[in-house]
Amino acid sequence: MLRSCLLAGAAALAMTIAAPASAETPPPAAVSSAAVDALLADWAGPNGGVPPWDKVETPLFKPAFDKASAQMLAEVDAIANNPAPPTFANTLEALEKSGEALNRLATLFFVMSWSKNDPAHQAVSAELLPQFSAVEDKVNFNRKLFERVKAVYDARETSGLNAEQKRLVEKSYENFVRSGASQPPEKQAELGKLNQQLATLFNDFSNKVQADEDTWVTLGEGDLGGLPPALVAGYKAAATERKLPGYVVVNTRSAVDPFLTFSSNRALREKVWRAFIMRGDNANASNTHDDIRKIVKLRADRAKLLGYPSHAHWRMSDTMAKDPQKGLDLLMRVWPAARARVAEEVADMQKLADSEGAKITIEPWDYRYYMEKVRKARYDLDQNEFKNYFELENMIAASYHMAGKLYGYSFKEITGTLPTFHPDVRVYHVTNTADGTHVGYLYRDDFARQYKRSGAWQSTYRGQDKLGGRQRDAIVSNNNNFTKGAPGEPVLISLDDARTLFHEFGHALHALANDTTYPSLGGTPRDFVEFPSQVHENWVLTPDILDTYARHYKTGAKMPQALIDKLKAAETFNQGFETVEFLGSAIVDMKIHMDPSGKIDPAQAEKTILGEIGMPREIVMRHRLPQFGHLFSSDAYSAGYYSYLWSDVMAADAWAAFEEAGDPWDAATAKRFKDIILATGDAIDRAEAYRAFRGRDPQVEALLRNRGFPTD
Repeated sequence: MLRSCLLAGAAALAMTIAAPASAETPPPAAVSSAAVDALLADWAGPNGGVPPWDKVETPLFKPAFDKASAQMLAEVDAIANNPAPPTFANTLEALEKSGEALNRLATLFFVMSWSKNDPAHQAVSAELLPQFSAVEDKVNFNRKLFERVKAVYDARETSGLNAEQKRLVEKSYENFVRSGASQPPEKQAELGKLNQQLATLFNDFSNKVQADEDTWVTLGEGDLGGLPPALVAGYKAAATERKLPGYVVVNTRSAVDPFLTFSSNRALREKVWRAFIMRGDNANASNTHDDIRKIVKLRADRAKLLGYPSHAHWRMSDTMAKDPQKGLDLLMRVWPAARARVAEEVADMQKLADSEGAKITIEPWDYRYYMEKVRKARYDLDQNEFKNYFELENMIAASYHMAGKLYGYSFKEITGTLPTFHPDVRVYHVTNTADGTHVGYLYRDDFARQYKRSGAWQSTYRGQDKLGGRQRDAIVSNNNNFTKGAPGEPVLISLDDARTLFHEFGHALHALANDTTYPSLGGTPRDFVEFPSQVHENWVLTPDILDTYARHYKTGAKMPQALIDKLKAAETFNQGFETVEFLGSAIVDMKIHMDPSGKIDPAQAEKTILGEIGMPREIVMRHRLPQFGHLFSSDAYSAGYYSYLWSDVMAADAWAAFEEAGDPWDAATAKRFKDIILATGDAIDRAEAYRAFRGRDPQVEALLRNRGFPTD
């Protein structure tokens, strides 16, 4: 069955990147049926096959979609019209086997949408996204099919199903109901229209944000004050890539944040900051306000049709939290401590600025700059100093070391032996260290470029399953947007970048370790999916990783213990800023989607909600609504941005289990984590799985302690 074709699946941020919305649609190209068939064929190659990136051509997607979707709908109709009484095997298991050609095609299509979305691909996306939605609805609204699924569901307690089969029946039935399968035909027709309208709006929103991200601020030789050499080299490389003189700060987070941290030119900091926070909010063709208004209203209308009080209630009905108020309560539980810490941080920064005679009041474009000055003054810790020890290749090797020591995995680079979609992409064969047996493949795409979405994410090209007795192993990818340095120069990353690298690798490990029978049970609820990735961030600063991999990029010397001590001492530094900018975004997300009316003015909603909670004036939301791709590029994280904090509560509490064992590499704890948390997908209830691992429910106090906040 078609699974996650609109990218609401685990680990991905679900943002479709595209060229500017004004790109002209290219004329259709002639394609051969043989090329279409090759794109849709079972993947060839070792260990069950690999993605045929060498066969991907944009003009093939539309005819391939037409053929694959017709094939899948025929398979579904055959299941729905089966004259035999409905059973688990001829209904639920048959559905799991259906639509595999379309699933493979969707993987290729959406990876291109994220990673290599030029104007030609954008034009195809505009046409295909509503059609993907329509095909999903045809399956979900098939009355005969739903009646068979319901019959198996009604008999689940008496038909001899094992626990995993029963779980699949229950989850499948609930998903059908949540998608409108039980609604009368007239409501289904209306739902279908809403879904297709939303698919178009999601694509339009993404296109507009990408148009604003594909801009830059140009720097001259006199504009480089305070910038470290590695950062200057990156800005030079970005200018060279665009065939521009001087230096370029591209309007993406990976380029903007370090500029705001180190640039001593306050006027330029403000200029770069304003360009970044105004993405999607300018008086031009890329303004997203109207798209947001329509999306939020359509979501509210859909929830009402389906019988839910709000979009948030509908979206969270299959999460751990279930009730939007529970998610909001967690956010507000942390908010007072985070806001109080920001007041302390601002006071410290203002005092330092005053002592320097700056004669300024701290503004949002000053926060990172003076934060770094306070860090250096308080802890004698200069980010440029320890950044010299975080070389990208070493940190990648460190992540593989972590996976080997915790879970017994080995990673061997085999780049050049399998097809990729870009020369930057590298490929690794993952095996069990003990016996060399195959585990899966990991693709890496680490560098920023035009037509690639910003940020960092993990994608699952193929999920693990054992459907029908087969053993199909995972193929995963990690995607970052590090800035390339000058040719031959190493890429130095920050501590935050290193944590992000380990975070996304944690998602990949989650997929690689999965050991379930049915494909649909390979994912997890939205507010669980970030948990395994977040817990893996903790290993970055363990002594074994630092001693072995945190080597000076020039001398190869180990990071001095004195510097490590400074890092540890400053571990909770600036947590007020980081927590408040996240919470502001998460609270606004939840509140606009809890409104049953769905009526919203984006600018006013931000102002009103942030005013109600007392958002500090020195901080803006991490993602303002006009550029909030988590919310408006798909449904994936809508009423779901809270899930990062929900998952982080579990991550902090789980890390405490390793600390209580006295060793971050404790074999028994690692085995329990792999077997109970990583390997089980959604085959057992996630709250039950956590209790089985930890012996109790997660406790928020561990998160508060990790961030240096009071726990009372």
